[in-house]
Amino acid sequence: MDETDGPGRLPPAEEIESVFRVYETRRDDDRFLYVGRPLVAPDRLEERLWPVFRRRGYNVSLTTRYPAGDSGLPTVGEYVLVAEPRSVGVDGFPWKNVLFFALTILSTLYAGTLWYGIDLGSDPLALARAWPFALAILGVLCTHEAGHYVMSRYHGVNASLPYFIPLPLTHIGTMGAFIRMRERIPTRRALFDIGAAGPLAGLVATVVVTVVGLHLDPVTYSTATVSDPNTAYIRFNDPLLLHLLADLTGQPLSYADPRKVVNPVVFAGWVGCFVTLFNLLPAGQLDGGHVLRALLGERQETVAAAVPALLFGFAGYLYAFRAVGTAAVIWVVWGVITMVLAYLGPATPIRDRPLNPGRKVLAVVTFLLGTLCFMPVPFQVIS
Repeated sequence: MDETDGPGRLPPAEEIESVFRVYETRRDDDRFLYVGRPLVAPDRLEERLWPVFRRRGYNVSLTTRYPAGDSGLPTVGEYVLVAEPRSVGVDGFPWKNVLFFALTILSTLYAGTLWYGIDLGSDPLALARAWPFALAILGVLCTHEAGHYVMSRYHGVNASLPYFIPLPLTHIGTMGAFIRMRERIPTRRALFDIGAAGPLAGLVATVVVTVVGLHLDPVTYSTATVSDPNTAYIRFNDPLLLHLLADLTGQPLSYADPRKVVNPVVFAGWVGCFVTLFNLLPAGQLDGGHVLRALLGERQETVAAAVPALLFGFAGYLYAFRAVGTAAVIWVVWGVITMVLAYLGPATPIRDRPLNPGRKVLAVVTFLLGTLCFMPVPFQVIS
């Protein structure tokens, strides 16, 4: 392998010999391979070599499972340092991101027609009249993901643009969005900033759309729709944050007239709270898992292991003592999800050094703000 190939000069074998004994160097497409034996623990090795390769424009990782091939590449079982050129940003046009975003616009518009009582059968183009609801939902989700993405770019971590998930035929229209981290996170500080930025930015957007929605006119349904005994509907219970905003603005969250409900834009605020509450669960690679891992270090895994049990226990309490029936299932579902995420483990930064006092305080504040979104029973089916 010519160690001067690629977008930057790779470190010569002699420069890493103090921590990794190099037997040979090879090239596999755009990857550069150092075959040898580590002289320090793997986590210490990555911490030592990460800045050496990064300043030359490469990511580096240690593996013993590099695939064998016909070209004489290392076989499974050998230690291999794999150096790959770094790429931060968007490579080419993000067709998948744009496609799923467009589909999510359509699905949230359709969900809005359910809230506004728009009849698409007589006028399919009336779909566009649900734009305030779709804009509010997507505004909250985009702001949340933008918080993650901006902090990823700030810390030089390669991350994808957001992937939005459409969910047609529901009153929400989407299952949310996510970004994919394409490389290891360098420090606890970066892990905290990236993890906390999403919920904090999303909460700001949630407050804005809720206040706007509270000042918009309510939706009025027909008497026949409200009084139909064969109609089942979903009751979404409001978190403390929405009650506080209603009190501060002097606007109602409900009306004495059963035909009237708050403007659907307020429901976008409910969705923002729901998304924040779920993402701040301190397990695995959820946002709350990132924040707690940055705050506590490896002790986060002990907390994460207890989260599923707490959620299952809370579901049992609601079912047995609060008579909410199947509404408690949401906590069972979240318990299963967090159990899987806890098993998979948290994101582990390369440099695992404690946060500074300011970020420790902000971590606690982030979780406290998350409690404003807590709803014992987020929604119930009423028949």
